[in-house]
Amino acid sequence: MTDIYKKLAAHLDSLPAGFPSTETGVEFRILKRLFNEEEAELAVLLTMLPETPKETAARTGRDENELAEKFEAMSKKGLIFRSSRKGEKVYSAAQFVVGIWEYHLNDLDEALIKDVNEYLPQLMQKTWLKNKTKQLRIVPISESISTEITVMDYDTAEEIIKKQSKIVVSPCICRREHEIVGESCKYPKEVCLAFGSGAYFYEENGLGRSISQEEALEILKIGIEAGLVLQPGNAQKPANICMCCGCCCQVLKNLKTLESPAKAIDSNHYAKVDPDLCTSCEACIERCHMDAISMEDTAVVNIERCIGCGVCVIQCPTEALKLYPKDKSEHYVPPKNLFETYFNMAKERGLI
Repeated sequence: MTDIYKKLAAHLDSLPAGFPSTETGVEFRILKRLFNEEEAELAVLLTMLPETPKETAARTGRDENELAEKFEAMSKKGLIFRSSRKGEKVYSAAQFVVGIWEYHLNDLDEALIKDVNEYLPQLMQKTWLKNKTKQLRIVPISESISTEITVMDYDTAEEIIKKQSKIVVSPCICRREHEIVGESCKYPKEVCLAFGSGAYFYEENGLGRSISQEEALEILKIGIEAGLVLQPGNAQKPANICMCCGCCCQVLKNLKTLESPAKAIDSNHYAKVDPDLCTSCEACIERCHMDAISMEDTAVVNIERCIGCGVCVIQCPTEALKLYPKDKSEHYVPPKNLFETYFNMAKERGLI
């Protein structure tokens, strides 16, 4: 292995979301599948602060025209991120997750999927689950919340969507890669929403299609009715909303292995059963992605496992299940924006 892939791995690990090493070296197999040596060498030049090729050239001593050509090609391959500033293209480093992996939605193959599925559980355990600040959080399904309970706009998927001027919908990469290896699930696939600069990137790279707020709300409704968990980016102004299932989503799959998933995710609610209304139909058990509900005389929710998504509540035919807000001492207020999110993650990992 050449030193450049070691440098690239270290570079990706220096970003807020991390790219930890493994005993098997699977992370290097992934990088060699995605980057040629020249691309790896150029990728380490970029930080998460967007720059024009001219600015990167001045900082690194490289040729501006060469960087402009190479960065554009790399951004179209999903190796770095591209956006615009005052009409000029700017480029920045992309994290492995959420980022490079998701940007390869259209060119997955079984070998890459095998390596990434070996690697992601280790990334989750070594960085995602250890960080106090996560990349994603849980918001409840609006219909699962009592009208008597006040819910902030940042905890309401509909309100998040209504504040967006640019929205792109794309297929869920988790469900697509499962489909490629013959493990397709029953849930709808075209349900991932990107906003703002991320939406433009997805559209320009052919990863999704631009939609209106009205269509986004309809897609949200489809995901909710199917029983998907709503996971927006962890900010009051998120850049995306994922609609996730416990069978394919790496976040939910890894949460599910924990004894207390509720302690490892940011959510402001939990479900509770009214035993006088419960008919023991078990509909809620089938809907729960965290195995948080069991059946005794009536359904019982294990609040250590409940992530407060509300998927079970809207399926209950007798309205025996309801979501309740957590105690004020446990109430989670997400960072104001993605910059603050990533700053917090970097600080918690000792990078700054």
